[in-house]
Amino acid sequence: MSKTKTTSDEGFRIVCQNKKAYHDYEILEKLEAGLVLLGTEVKSLRQGKANLKDSYARIRQGEIYLYGCHISAYSHASYDNHEPERVRKLLLHKFELKRLFGKTQEKGLALIPLKIYFSKGKAKIELALARGKKHFDKRETLRRKEETREMERLRKRQNTS
Repeated sequence: MSKTKTTSDEGFRIVCQNKKAYHDYEILEKLEAGLVLLGTEVKSLRQGKANLKDSYARIRQGEIYLYGCHISAYSHASYDNHEPERVRKLLLHKFELKRLFGKTQEKGLALIPLKIYFSKGKAKIELALARGKKHFDKRETLRRKEETREMERLRKRQNTS
């Protein structure tokens, strides 16, 4: 879970991100969806108490649901608090659902949440259509990242001399 960031000029605030998804998956496509939440879940999200680790989305009976997303119980609620890891419905247009359903039927593709944020007062989630990386792909990505960092270091050292 990352720290809460505020961006007033763009009008959105990031609640949490799934940075591990970029390491474990090859992101093919991103899309935005709305979240169906209870009142205490919204208040808990505004406090930044959410975690997307090990969460995923799945299409069932023509609707899309989010599984494994942990939104902590709201601290100031009494008896009417929510279940932290309940299944939450996501809001997408029908044509987006049909297109995603066709793509997720392909072998190896999954819907992975990347971040939860507030946009103009509404809770949104960014989903990614992703393909899982193999172990050697992860090593290759890390090696490339290391090489670019080293090149930047050399470039900076050369410019200062």
